[in-house]
Amino acid sequence: MVEGGKLRVLKPLESVLVKPAGPDCNMACKYCFYLEKSRLFPETRVHRMSEKTLKLMVKQIMRQGTDNISFGWQGGEPTLMGRRFFELAFNYQHIFGRPGQRVGNGFQTNGILIDKDWAMMFKEYNFLVGLSLDGPKEIHDRYRVLKSGRPSWEMVVRARDIMLERGVAVNALSVVSDYSVKFPREIYEFHKKNGLTYMQFIPLLEKDPTSPDGIASFSVKPKDYGRFLCDIFDLWISDFKGGMPTTSVRWFDSLLFTYLGLEAPECTLQKECGRYVVIEHNGDVYSCDFFVENRWKLGNIGEGKIIDMLNSPLQDRFGKIKATLPEKCLKCPWIIHCYGDCPKHRINTPGRGISIDRPISYFCESYRMFFAHADKKFKELAHNVAQRQGGVF
Repeated sequence: MVEGGKLRVLKPLESVLVKPAGPDCNMACKYCFYLEKSRLFPETRVHRMSEKTLKLMVKQIMRQGTDNISFGWQGGEPTLMGRRFFELAFNYQHIFGRPGQRVGNGFQTNGILIDKDWAMMFKEYNFLVGLSLDGPKEIHDRYRVLKSGRPSWEMVVRARDIMLERGVAVNALSVVSDYSVKFPREIYEFHKKNGLTYMQFIPLLEKDPTSPDGIASFSVKPKDYGRFLCDIFDLWISDFKGGMPTTSVRWFDSLLFTYLGLEAPECTLQKECGRYVVIEHNGDVYSCDFFVENRWKLGNIGEGKIIDMLNSPLQDRFGKIKATLPEKCLKCPWIIHCYGDCPKHRINTPGRGISIDRPISYFCESYRMFFAHADKKFKELAHNVAQRQGGVF
């Protein structure tokens, strides 16, 4: 595409994140950042994607997407839609897909409604399921509670076992809070022992205007998170057999790409944001999961094409935020691996809370601690991978 006499390379539509039940959830996790998004949709208290919107959305994605397209179903809590909704989605993917087009479906759930029928559907349609499970009972129940205030751990563990028993591909997604950060070994070993050998750890950082520094008390502190990453890395390395990992930690897997001179698959480690879009229950399209807000609303699928929104000036502007880095970052030896981290983790002056206006990550210290600890080993791993692949990438 030519704009202003210059050749512009359009971003391909490769993945979307869909929130069919919007911000609605059957839990009340104390650290959840998405429940408050209901303010964006004041016209109704219950938020559900209609079949009409589902059909239009899937048709657009399949027709405008690449030969390999990925749907991520998230929330809120997507199981509130019921199984029939996702059976319809899968049917529409089949109807509107092109010959040879491959489709992946990822599903993030709290597990509360999962039973054998859900598990059988996930298995039949080859869903990759992310289960929100923060670790052993005391750790998980610290913040992940039901709306009644009761603990949720037993229900989530039951969902885990139901899915694993039926051969569903399940990953553990664990939020690292001010409390759970103290227990890296316990969390890692708990997941591994119980069959969740694919793990993802998400550092918790949320704002609280009433606190002195503008940061919520349950957020993890940078030094603590740095130590957590180092400990998890050592546990991951110690489980290697024959030079190969026996568990998967998503962030480490993605980092290895950067040590091989390749682009990391995880967006937080890429040079720019804006490679995917978020689609809410009513068809509204936003720049990113963490920035579902009016200033980053790209449009609505009933009024325009998703591919055009992905390549819109507003999305381009959003993408360049991550690439705008201070001198401190540009001179850092680890910049080629973290690229400044996720814009969500950039903070403003104390008392102002989280902002994307100041380009430095709250977890900068965490990552500097980690890379100093793990760099040598990552270089060895990259060398071994290169040798196995004949040095060609």
